[in-house]
Amino acid sequence: MSTATRFDIAITMGDPAGIGPEIICRALAAMTPGERATTLVVGDPAIYRRAADMLGAELSFAPLDDPAAPADSVAVAVVEHPAGEAIPDGQISAAAGDMAFRCVKAAVELVQAGRAGVIVTAPLNKAALHAAGHHYDGHTGMLAALTGAPSSFMLLASETLSTLHVSTHVSLREAIERVTPERITATVKAGHTHLVKLGMASPRIAVAGLNPHCGEGGIFGDEDDRIIAPTVRALREAGLDVRGPISADTVFYRASRGEFDLVVAQYHDQGHIPVKLIAFDTTVNVSLGLPIQRTSVDHGTAFDIAWQGRADATNLGSAIAYARRLVAGNRA
Repeated sequence: MSTATRFDIAITMGDPAGIGPEIICRALAAMTPGERATTLVVGDPAIYRRAADMLGAELSFAPLDDPAAPADSVAVAVVEHPAGEAIPDGQISAAAGDMAFRCVKAAVELVQAGRAGVIVTAPLNKAALHAAGHHYDGHTGMLAALTGAPSSFMLLASETLSTLHVSTHVSLREAIERVTPERITATVKAGHTHLVKLGMASPRIAVAGLNPHCGEGGIFGDEDDRIIAPTVRALREAGLDVRGPISADTVFYRASRGEFDLVVAQYHDQGHIPVKLIAFDTTVNVSLGLPIQRTSVDHGTAFDIAWQGRADATNLGSAIAYARRLVAGNRA
């Protein structure tokens, strides 16, 4: 393979003790030869071969830029399992956490070097990541740090309902403190920009209220009237099609019925629960506000079924399909 080869997507292995290698191999096996030729995987080829053998998948892997690589092999940006460090299947380990981190770091460098277009990440385990000394709240914070981005936003995208979050992996107390005009504005604009790139001329965005019934005129809290409503008015005056605050007990239903293209949720569970209820298997996690593009599965490492040939790759397939939409949008 030529050093000039540019791949549409780069898929990171995730935690090698989890289901990442298995679902990646399932997804690769389901691709057409043309799709596999535009797909790069990041990790240890030996681990991918083990997963493919377990599944009975007819896949071959070769290091990136290997001139002797068979034409039908899957290219691997090699991140090797450290010699002598055990990675037990289905268990938290520092070695696995470190390898997951190094895979993401390598993928970022490949995109920054122009070798790949969009990163797709298999799940990692935060406890393993922390055990290895990488103290991030997950992929989103890690990617922001690796790319030097001041902030990033988590989009959960599905065909029925999509939500973008003002805050994610923080305590509920801190999440309330993060409901500021600046963060709401940045979140809405990030969502608007993303949807325009996907081909929507004027995305319809709803902003969820923070308090029950948007505070009921201040009875249950004044943040909706004092912070969110004026911010939404300013965004509308700037030309964005934004509505809100809309009570969280109705806005997600209204969006799922087609009234809005995106709901901006004020905190993690407010946005995650409705999306996962409606589209648990097909929801894609997308990072916005970064100088690179990344999609991911919206599930964990599933240590309880790892390396048993039982993992379902449906969600990864959705993340890959969304990544290819981003690639197409970049070319448009």
